[in-house]
Amino acid sequence: MILWVSLLKSPNSEIPSGWRILNHSSEACTAGLLFAFTTIIYQELKNVHQRQASWFPPRGLPVLILAISSLAPTAFAQQPAGQARPPTSVTIVEVKPQDTPEINEFTGKTASSRQVEIRARVEGYLDKIAYTEGSLVKSGQLLFQLDPNQFKAALASAKATLAQQQALLTNAELTLKRVRPLAKQNALSQQDLDNAVSNQLSAQAQVQAAQAAVETAQLNLGYTTIKSPLNGLSGSSNFREGSLITPGSNSLLTTLVQLDPMWVNFGVGENEMLKFRSQLDSGQLKRASEDQWGMQLVLADGTKYPQKGRLIFMDPVVNAETGTYNIRAEVPNPDSQLRPGQFVRVQLQGVFRPNAIMVPQRAVMQGPKGKFVYVVGPDNAAQTKPIEVGDWYGDQWIVNSGLASGDKVVVDGAVRLQPGAPVQIQPAPTKP
Repeated sequence: MILWVSLLKSPNSEIPSGWRILNHSSEACTAGLLFAFTTIIYQELKNVHQRQASWFPPRGLPVLILAISSLAPTAFAQQPAGQARPPTSVTIVEVKPQDTPEINEFTGKTASSRQVEIRARVEGYLDKIAYTEGSLVKSGQLLFQLDPNQFKAALASAKATLAQQQALLTNAELTLKRVRPLAKQNALSQQDLDNAVSNQLSAQAQVQAAQAAVETAQLNLGYTTIKSPLNGLSGSSNFREGSLITPGSNSLLTTLVQLDPMWVNFGVGENEMLKFRSQLDSGQLKRASEDQWGMQLVLADGTKYPQKGRLIFMDPVVNAETGTYNIRAEVPNPDSQLRPGQFVRVQLQGVFRPNAIMVPQRAVMQGPKGKFVYVVGPDNAAQTKPIEVGDWYGDQWIVNSGLASGDKVVVDGAVRLQPGAPVQIQPAPTKP
């Protein structure tokens, strides 16, 4: 109720023309408060009247007191005694311990399981770029062709030298065959026999050297045809047709990356590793069967990669710069959906929490002494229970302590409760 009291004023007075007295809730007023309020107003008006008697008629005071005092019976009439608080509608979840898979998530980056730099091994002019830059190439596919003419000529020269040395070897062997019987008959000196043997051995060595030169020439000619050593994704060419290619540091033509399988590199912090081992030793975590071990990738858009991976390497020492263990996983990539350099979330699977207690995250409240939940007691009254939470599992908290099997934890409506408040349990809404 709002009560306006209008006060008359003299033309010469500087006092405002009216006072507003607000009573925001007449139901909450008591007779004592109204009496005290009336007394204060009366005293103030009396003091003003004594200072400036001309602006306020004395008969206005009894009228004001009567108007305010008349509120007391109304206040008592509108506040029934002993009115009970209506119960608050809530939804609950009953605590049921169960074995819960433990999923540890880390940030990783994809990398090619095999990355090859395609370099020139011989010097020559680039005749042809035989692949489409950025495309997938097959093992054995032609990538570059260097001018082979000079290497064909070198091979022909090497073969001619080999033929010449083979002819000299044949002559040396025939000479030795003639000299050896004559030496046995003492028709020739021992010196002649030694010279024939030496010439034959020398001719054999010259033939072997000529054969090596032919093989070298054949290799150099083969190096002019550059093919892909793997199935993978090609990079751009660093040279154009007609460029002179020379072996050395400036011989990189392009780079190939193998996409299947793909590697995923990530790090596990030292503290996380210590915590994981401690929970295994204490029994808070247990290893699952081998068929449940694995690795799940979550892509940047939140979708799960369909192929499962496996761990293939863990660094035995902690990285001094990052304080983490460097770990590598391998995952099949038959459709080339993954590309090197992507950021992914790595979810490791293979352990579980026995008899874990979980509650929805929205049921957990934060108080000055820590986290707590409301539970419904036997008398359908709300009670608080302090809890200690661990990790998240989906949209739920894993509760380490504070709850027991069978506890009825309030989920929806907890923000409107206070300890001891009556509740009315409603059925939980069904998920669409």
